[in-house]
Amino acid sequence: MATDAVPPAPDADRTNLLSEEKAEKSSIRIAEPVVAEVYADVREIDLDETGKERPIVTEVDAATRLISLEDDPTLPVFTFRMWFLGLGLGCFGAVLGQIFYFRPQPVGVSPLFLQLLGYLLGITMQEIIPGPGNQRYGLTTPDNAFWRFMNPGPFNIKEHVAITILATTASGSALAVTIFAVDDLYYNVQPNVAVAIFTLIGSQLIGYSLGGMFPFLSRFLTRSLFSTGIMRAFLVYPTYMIFPNVFPPCQLFEALHHGKKMLLQKKRVRFFRWCFIAIFIWEWFPEFIAPTLTGISVFCLAKRDSPWFTRIFGGATGNEGLGLLSLCLDWNYISGPHLSFCTIGALFTPLSTQLSVYFGIVLCMIAFCAVYANNVWEAQRFPWLSQGLFYENGTRYNQLSILDANFRLDKAALERQGLPWLAGTQVLARIGVSLSIGATITHVIIWYGKDIIESIRRYRAGEAYDAHLEKMKAYPEVPMWWTFIGTFGMSMATIYTGNSGMPGWGLVVAILIAAMFLPFVATVYAITGYVTNMSSLVQILGASLMPGSPQVNMYFTLYGFSTVEQALALVQDLKRQQYMKIPPRVTFTIQASGAIVGGLLNYVIMKVIISTHREVLLDVQGSNVWSGLEIQAFNAEAVSWGALGNILYAPSGRYAIVPFSILIGLAVPLPFWLAHRFFPTLGANRVITPIICSALGWCSGRINSSTFTLFLLGIFSQYYLRRYRPRWFRKYNYLLSAALDGGTQVMIFVFTFAVGGGSGKVVNMPHWALNPIGNPDYCMRLAR
Repeated sequence: MATDAVPPAPDADRTNLLSEEKAEKSSIRIAEPVVAEVYADVREIDLDETGKERPIVTEVDAATRLISLEDDPTLPVFTFRMWFLGLGLGCFGAVLGQIFYFRPQPVGVSPLFLQLLGYLLGITMQEIIPGPGNQRYGLTTPDNAFWRFMNPGPFNIKEHVAITILATTASGSALAVTIFAVDDLYYNVQPNVAVAIFTLIGSQLIGYSLGGMFPFLSRFLTRSLFSTGIMRAFLVYPTYMIFPNVFPPCQLFEALHHGKKMLLQKKRVRFFRWCFIAIFIWEWFPEFIAPTLTGISVFCLAKRDSPWFTRIFGGATGNEGLGLLSLCLDWNYISGPHLSFCTIGALFTPLSTQLSVYFGIVLCMIAFCAVYANNVWEAQRFPWLSQGLFYENGTRYNQLSILDANFRLDKAALERQGLPWLAGTQVLARIGVSLSIGATITHVIIWYGKDIIESIRRYRAGEAYDAHLEKMKAYPEVPMWWTFIGTFGMSMATIYTGNSGMPGWGLVVAILIAAMFLPFVATVYAITGYVTNMSSLVQILGASLMPGSPQVNMYFTLYGFSTVEQALALVQDLKRQQYMKIPPRVTFTIQASGAIVGGLLNYVIMKVIISTHREVLLDVQGSNVWSGLEIQAFNAEAVSWGALGNILYAPSGRYAIVPFSILIGLAVPLPFWLAHRFFPTLGANRVITPIICSALGWCSGRINSSTFTLFLLGIFSQYYLRRYRPRWFRKYNYLLSAALDGGTQVMIFVFTFAVGGGSGKVVNMPHWALNPIGNPDYCMRLAR
């Protein structure tokens, strides 16, 4: 949320960013009487010397002009309606999230959607539940702890935030469920239900409690960098750690709860409501009635018999094409494309992040075409885009044929079957991920290293340097070391009782790897909105330490990579908690509750979907409703790394370039850093190299028709509106994002159970001009 989203890296001729931050905050404190209402039409701090509203440029602008500093520590949080709605929406979100995971382009359940439902239901419960705060129906109740728990009064913002965090945490698809799905689909293995449940709980919570071992260590290393407070000192507390993905829901909280009597707030709520209704109605067209609207390709319409036109300009179906210049009118795909494990939102992702993504996509398209046209890695023998493993003749590889009864590599069988091959585009995607891992490490060190050290110094000195952090001093922190010990013990037990094949020391190493890389991943995500996919590094290390078994590699990835994801979710919610002034102990309690509830329901829904759509999930292209692309990709990685990693990726192996790319990635940010040192006006400090590297695999295995539309909307929102229409941007941009996401996901939920097969029966739309047989965009359907 800084200037076009990324705080500029340190210049040789400017003072330290944090020092500027301190100076700016001083001026903000002077203007405090006019800061109380963030959404007032005219405020002194918003105006420039000409009387016009200033664009939102710095991190301090974003933190104080987009989010209110208002707080009331007396507001109750742990109420009946918070628990009832949080757990209820958590169950709903978990079911919806697992359904979305098996879509052609997996998308997450929008927190904005859950947030809206939470508000509507919270207001309803405020009106109908008796309590000291409700005399609507003449029901008199004692003013005691029980009735204050049932209905303490008006539905407040802190209850609403807690409900949303609990439901959002539950709605994510747990990686452990992906392992169980792979076992079921590819190995015909179904784990004991009790073991599966405890594996889910342990693997979900160990990431949230990862910070707990830092205070434990700090008893021996009193000034260790790894104490919980020190970690938060540079991952959560500083203003420049903005977490751009948090701004849309925070703005919606503010609009719904602060200043509701003001005319402006009524206008904002009305704007949200009509956008929500409009997108709900519209989405029935591209999703069901007229799928061609998902990807309108003039080139495919002009030439329907060319495989290369399909590869380059197609993209309305998974694994179809690159989607070059396609126009997408389906917000489900515009709003939810994933780069690594984060969502790129046109209306909220910083412009510098988006431009880095698009530059990487251009390189991706060129590289994919070059590799296939020149038959690199025998690419023309295999499908254009695919996540699977293949024999040399292009048929699907039978992975069970090279594994023994314990699912370990059988070298004699491998001799008979031969080594599997990957699609050339999939090799490039893995190279891109590896490059991004190395680039992330160097990028954080050279661009943000000084700021991190300064943040830690100021934290130790007791200096307050964030306006929202000042308010949080009223609440006690969370002692999480005991939670870490409990979840570690649970995980250690299940890796043995679940026959994972991974030794106990492997679990310890996996968690240490997660702890080591969390600061790097979290720093880049907090500033840019991008999450580095560390899974390849974890798989490489797992294959080196415990070779020969895809099962072991999957579980090593679960605890080495998923732990980072869970810890990152905690860090993000800690920032949301800081913006919304939620007590830290509340945040941790509701996150843990959501993780447990969500994991259990993920498992149940996964079993139902696999039992009813097994053949579609195993198909390379799937259908336009159900797809197993994510499962296929994870399985292929487990086999290629776990069973064959020391052969395929060895220095003399066929795909040795993949792990070697991590070392190459370490050098990628350096030319841009040097260019900025010598030519500071070039803007090289705004180039986010980890994103460019990761985007080399953007077009691998997804619906790509939304890319061009995403680019146009990103420029319009994050450049034109932010710079030239700052007032509209401040009041409505993030609300628009919330309304479009919320309305779309309500429609997807209704669609899934009404006609999409979620209730066990699929209702197909009759074929017509905008719902053709074959690919929706009229591109030639490739044979494979």
